[in-house]
Amino acid sequence: MDQKHVEELRKQYMEHPPEGMTSEDVQHMSDDDLLDMDYFLHEDDDLLDDEVGAEGFYIF
Repeated sequence: MDQKHVEELRKQYMEHPPEGMTSEDVQHMSDDDLLDMDYFLHEDDDLLDDEVGAEGFYIF
């Protein structure tokens, strides 16, 4: 990741910190910790796109 992306994430999370964190917590995080947090907060976002309609049981 480039530094510009990291700083954009830091600004985003400082303005709207995740539940249980403060803006100050985000400000003092290392770049790696910030990227890890972003990954884990969004790791399931793309799963829903792949499984549309798969939540039920169908007999054809």
